[in-house]
Amino acid sequence: MAALLAPSLSVGEFLAEEREKDLLRFSTAGSVDDGKSTLIGRLLYDTQSVYEDQVRSIEGKGTTAPGQIDFALLTDGLRAEREQGITIDVAYRYFSTPRRKFIIADTPGHEQYTRNMATGASTADAAVVLIDASKGVLIQSRRHAYIASLLRVRHVIVAVNKMDLIGYGEAVFRAIELDFTSVLNQIAADTGTPVEVRFVPVSALVGDNIVHRSNAMRWYTGPSLLALLESLPSALETRTAPFRFPVQRVLRPDHTFRGFAGQVASGTVRPGDKITVLPSGRSAEVARIVTFDGDLDEALAPQSVTLVLDRELDISRGDLLVSSRAQAVVAKRIQAALVWMDSRPLQRNRRYLLKHTSQTVPAFVSAIKHRTNIGTLAHEAADMLEMNGIGVVSIDLLRPIALDLYRENRSTGAFILIDAETNSTVAAGMITAAKAVAAAGDHFHADAWGPVTAGEREARWGHRGAILEVSGPVELLDSIERSLFSAGVVSVRIEADDETFLLHPGLLEIVTRSQLQSGLLALVVKANEGGALLARTEGQEITLDANDPIRAVSAVHQLLHSAGIFISSERAGL
Repeated sequence: MAALLAPSLSVGEFLAEEREKDLLRFSTAGSVDDGKSTLIGRLLYDTQSVYEDQVRSIEGKGTTAPGQIDFALLTDGLRAEREQGITIDVAYRYFSTPRRKFIIADTPGHEQYTRNMATGASTADAAVVLIDASKGVLIQSRRHAYIASLLRVRHVIVAVNKMDLIGYGEAVFRAIELDFTSVLNQIAADTGTPVEVRFVPVSALVGDNIVHRSNAMRWYTGPSLLALLESLPSALETRTAPFRFPVQRVLRPDHTFRGFAGQVASGTVRPGDKITVLPSGRSAEVARIVTFDGDLDEALAPQSVTLVLDRELDISRGDLLVSSRAQAVVAKRIQAALVWMDSRPLQRNRRYLLKHTSQTVPAFVSAIKHRTNIGTLAHEAADMLEMNGIGVVSIDLLRPIALDLYRENRSTGAFILIDAETNSTVAAGMITAAKAVAAAGDHFHADAWGPVTAGEREARWGHRGAILEVSGPVELLDSIERSLFSAGVVSVRIEADDETFLLHPGLLEIVTRSQLQSGLLALVVKANEGGALLARTEGQEITLDANDPIRAVSAVHQLLHSAGIFISSERAGL
């Protein structure tokens, strides 16, 4: 391997030298079959970062000519990848040179696996965007560059690959350089993220300008790809950023110890530092920084430690400990750039789970500001986001969270959306704006006494209490209840033909009125297999054909809207 022990170094000296090297994370991006895996394989091979038995295991295999090594097989490890000749999953590889250590995220180029590309780029300090010299700038290359910009990847190296197929012509390289520079300038203007870009002509298969300069392109006087990667500045800004510590677990082994375990997301913390707990807004000082190997004098990102405070505070998983001098924003409504990853389109007002740092909160997308057309980078009006769609949305949270804008902190400014029904990750988001609330939000605190009011419930749930009477086939009643649940309505189902209510006619009214006063939507249902759907609330009613369930469910939502039960008109949409 490249990091073989030099004869003049002892083992201890070698390990100390390795620890002193800084680390650069970079990802690959580009369209399918642009040669990303081949480039990474060549990079590993030419830096002697693969074992001889790995090379022997792929000799004579793959799609290359006899006598040549298919370097893509060094990274495309899944059987399906080798069979199809494409990358499906993100392949992470580590290698080092005398100057620095690297972690590579080799991401797929196919549009179907755009979500995997976003995953690989989310932790990258730089992106290597490949463009096939024989094809030029394709739509997927634009999409990957746009996502990299949204993810605040500030350094982009554009590797124009397969130069050997076009006779190493300079004119083609310059045309691609001019075209993609224009694209990157448009992306930077749209996302507000300026990028530093360098272009290098390469042939991953032959090895031109990957590790060593090529004699086949004397017109190119710049450095090789590896030299560019070695020269990029290190990403150490997380250590100088404001202190952020999402609590992952409360440790209480006995009555004498209470600590808060987690990973320092950004910044530095020392004993004696004053911190604030969000969203409660309580403050304390750090008494100890505890690890398995003993107490520390300071902890830096991304160390995992346990913090002990100088006084007891009510802190639980999901709370964010921040520097009292540079606090985060506490918000219940955010605006975010969203990359949609699910085959099922984004639905406004459908209840999702928003996973942010170490906490998960119910949320719904209240509005889609616009969708970005990757081909033209124009902002288009949209009612939905399809798979691989990119847009800007407004999201309402059912309880406040402490956060930063993504441009200020990648750890506390990012989130994912989860489908509560399937538990699938459906979107990745970057927070671009947030509407701040009081530090304590609507959580209980010492100054909040008295009963919870109807107005507080309406503000949290997005609807007021009401009674909705519905009769029809059981399957349709179930669909109506399910649709209300998906829209975020807090309801309770009451079977009107229950034997208890039949024996005590006045009991049904008492039960439904108590639910109404609690701010819930009391769904009073009665099975009627042979008849039409009848829905009634607050003096308004509708009768519909039960054989058209989609129209019937939509009509019930419209009925609730017209009766003023939904506070926001957007809640009425399915």
